[in-house]
Amino acid sequence: MNVLDENLPDSQRQLLRSWRIRVRQIGNEISRQGIKDDEIIPLLHHIGSVTFFTRDMGFYRRHLCHPTYCLVCLSVGQFEAASFIRRFLKHPAFNTRAKRMGKVIRVSHTGIRMWKLHAEREGRLVWYP
Repeated sequence: MNVLDENLPDSQRQLLRSWRIRVRQIGNEISRQGIKDDEIIPLLHHIGSVTFFTRDMGFYRRHLCHPTYCLVCLSVGQFEAASFIRRFLKHPAFNTRAKRMGKVIRVSHTGIRMWKLHAEREGRLVWYP
């Protein structure tokens, strides 16, 4: 399941759905509006096998790696989020749920940085043309 943080505009959720990317958003379809950041990780544990997309860089932390979810921090403008989510989900390194689980990822214009579960170093990937 792909879950959007409530900090992403509704227009981006609608755009993803128009591209047939299945997403649910916190505050609309999951949980409640105004959920605190420290309540999100327990929520992800409860849902399981979820890829969570946010613009909050506070989630880009190595210790947040867990085998039952993937955190994707979007370091892009709020109205670019949908494009980068689609681009991320089509990247060969992340195009299946199994490839994403256990990672905390930072997506930006320049590329992708990530922490994997039990990794000693941060990994880096480039965007494919």
